[in-house]
Amino acid sequence: MKQILSAILVLSAASFAGVVYSQDSKTGNTTDSKIRNIDGVAAVVNTGFVTRKEIDDRIIALQKQGAKLPDAASLRTLVLERLIIEKIQLQNAEQEGIVVSKKELEKIIGDIAEKNKLTYAEFKAKIIATGMTFERYKETLRDDIVLSRYRERAVEAKIKISDAEVDNFIADRMRAMAGGGEQRSAPPAKGEPEEIDVAQIFIPVDTGAGASAQAEAKKQAEALLRDAKGDVDFLQLGAAAAKTNPKIKFQDLGYRSPDRLPQLFYEAIRNTGGGQVANAVVKSPAGYHVLKVLDRRALSAAPAAQQVASQDSAPTTPQNIPITQTMARHILLKKRPGLTDQDAERRLQGYRDQVRAKTADFGELAKKYSEDGSAPNGGNLGWMGPGDLVPEFEQAMNRLQIGEVSNPVKSEFGWHLIQVLERREAQLTVEKQRDFARAAIRERKFEQAYQDWIRELRDTATVKILNSDDAANAAPR
Repeated sequence: MKQILSAILVLSAASFAGVVYSQDSKTGNTTDSKIRNIDGVAAVVNTGFVTRKEIDDRIIALQKQGAKLPDAASLRTLVLERLIIEKIQLQNAEQEGIVVSKKELEKIIGDIAEKNKLTYAEFKAKIIATGMTFERYKETLRDDIVLSRYRERAVEAKIKISDAEVDNFIADRMRAMAGGGEQRSAPPAKGEPEEIDVAQIFIPVDTGAGASAQAEAKKQAEALLRDAKGDVDFLQLGAAAAKTNPKIKFQDLGYRSPDRLPQLFYEAIRNTGGGQVANAVVKSPAGYHVLKVLDRRALSAAPAAQQVASQDSAPTTPQNIPITQTMARHILLKKRPGLTDQDAERRLQGYRDQVRAKTADFGELAKKYSEDGSAPNGGNLGWMGPGDLVPEFEQAMNRLQIGEVSNPVKSEFGWHLIQVLERREAQLTVEKQRDFARAAIRERKFEQAYQDWIRELRDTATVKILNSDDAANAAPR
C-alpha cells in the first residue's frame, strides 16, 4: 500500500567478538564465572551470546543518528533486549534455512549504490568513511535481510482477514464519509446488564524483579496514562510504546460483561465512561496496566442496536465511493548512518527556500538530490488516494494548497519535502475498496501480531543475563 520506496537496509549492529562457551564436564552446567570474564559477554542467548561491545556499538550508532534517547541505564537495557530478540530471530531463521548467498548480497549492495547514484567503489568508500569496515557492513546487511524475510514469513502467516472484517471496515468508512462519525452505543440504564469494551497497554514485570525494575515499569505506565488522557489514539499509543520496548503488550479486549473482565480491571473502570481512560494505573501480579473504556452498551440491546445501525447507516448494496486524489512530488533524504535528523531537515529547508525564492525548480532539485526511485521523474509520485502513502506524508500533503511546498516532513523512510501539483475527484470502485480494506486491516493487525510473535520467541528462548550493569535490573531467566 505504501508507495514510497523503503530506506536503505542498514542496521547499526555492533562488531562481532569471539567467546568461548565453557561447561563443567561433570555437572553440564554453564560456568558463569568463566563466561563473565571472556570478551565482556552481556547475555547468553540459547547457544549464542550478546557482547558488551555490541551494546556499546549500537548505542553509539543511535547517538550519531541524533535520536531522542532515554537515560543511559534505560537505553542500555532496551538495546540489550533488542539485541537478544535479534539474536533469537537469526538463530531461528538459520534453522529454517533462510539464507542470503554471497552473489545475492553483492547484487543488493550494487542496487543500493546505484540508487544512491554511486559506483560500487564509491559506495564502499562512503561506508568505510563512517568508521565501519565494509565486511562488517555486509554482515550487518545480510543479517538485516534475513531478519526481514524471517519476520515477514512468520508474522504474515499469523494474520487472517475474513470477508466479514472487510465488509465492516467498508461500512464504517462509508458511515464516516456520510458524516455519521464514530458509532457509539447508548449507555445502559442504571442497574441494566451491560457489556464493556476495554483496551489496555500492559507493561510486564518479571517475577522476582527488584524494586528499581518495579519502579521503572510503574513510571513508564504512569507516563503512558498521562499521554492517553490527551488527544491520541489509544492503540496507536500502545503500538508506539511497544516499538520502544518489545515486551509491552497492547490490545482491545472487545465487548465483555463485567464478570468476564479481570476483577482488578472492572474495579478500575467501574465508573469510567465510554471513550475515557481509567484514573490510575492498575497493578497486577504480572505488571502494570493502563486501561481505556472504548464503549459501554446495554447487554440486551447490543445485537438490536448493531442491526439498526447497520440498516440506517450502511448501504444495502456495494457502491463506488467518491475520493479526492492528489498528484504530488517529493524530495526524499533516506535514513542512513552519518545523516542526522538535523542535517536532513536543514538540507531540505534550504531546497524549500530556493523553490520559494524561484531560484531553483522543485523537479530539478528532486532529480539531483532525491534518494527515491521517483527522482528521475522529478520526484513525481503520480495520482495518490487516501491510504496510498504513509500517514505522516499524507497528512502533510493534504494540508498543502496546489503549488505549495511543505516544511520538511519525517516518516519511517526518512525526511521529505513535498509539493502538491494537482487534485481531482475520482471513484473508488468496490474492488479497490476491498483491496484497500484488506491492506488497512492487515497493517493494523500486523503490529499486534508482530508483538505477540516477539513475546512468544522471547518466552521460549533460553536467555541468561550475565552482568547486572548491562541489563540494569532485568532478572535472568
